[in-house]
Amino acid sequence: MSATVALRLATPADVAVITALVRAAYAKWVPVIGREPMPMTVDYGQALECHRIDLLLANDELVGLIETLVHPDHLWIDNIAVHPEYQGRGFGRHLLAHAETLARTAGCAQLRLLTNAAFASNVALYQATGFTLDRAEPFHLGGTTLYLSKALA
Repeated sequence: MSATVALRLATPADVAVITALVRAAYAKWVPVIGREPMPMTVDYGQALECHRIDLLLANDELVGLIETLVHPDHLWIDNIAVHPEYQGRGFGRHLLAHAETLARTAGCAQLRLLTNAAFASNVALYQATGFTLDRAEPFHLGGTTLYLSKALA
C-alpha cells in the first residue's frame, strides 16, 4: 500500500458510490454461492441513517469502506468492502485496524462480524488479523454463516 490513504465519514451524497463499490467488491462471490451476497441488496441510504460508514481513499480515489455499529460491549462490523482493483494491497487490513481504533475510542473491548463460510479469502484475512470463530450456523438461503470476534488488548 504505497498510496497516500485517508479515511472520511460517508454522507448521503455518497450513497451511489457506496452501492457501486459494494456491488463490485462482492460480485466475485455471486458464482460461488449462487446468489447476490446480502451486502449487495442493502439500501445504503437507510444504512447511513443508523450505521457509521467510513470511506477509504487512496490518492483521493475510493478504494474501500467499512460499516460499523457501536454496541455496549463490542463494535459490530456490518460490512467491509474493497474494490476488486485494489484487493490484495493491504486496504482490508487498514480498514480492520481502523475498526480497532473506533472500538477503543468507544470503550469497546471486542470486534465482531459475520461472514459466509464460502468467502474463503475473507475468512483467511479475518483469521490472519486475530479474529477467532465463535460459532457457525446454517444460513436460510444455503451455506454457512460464520460468527467471528477479536478481543482487543
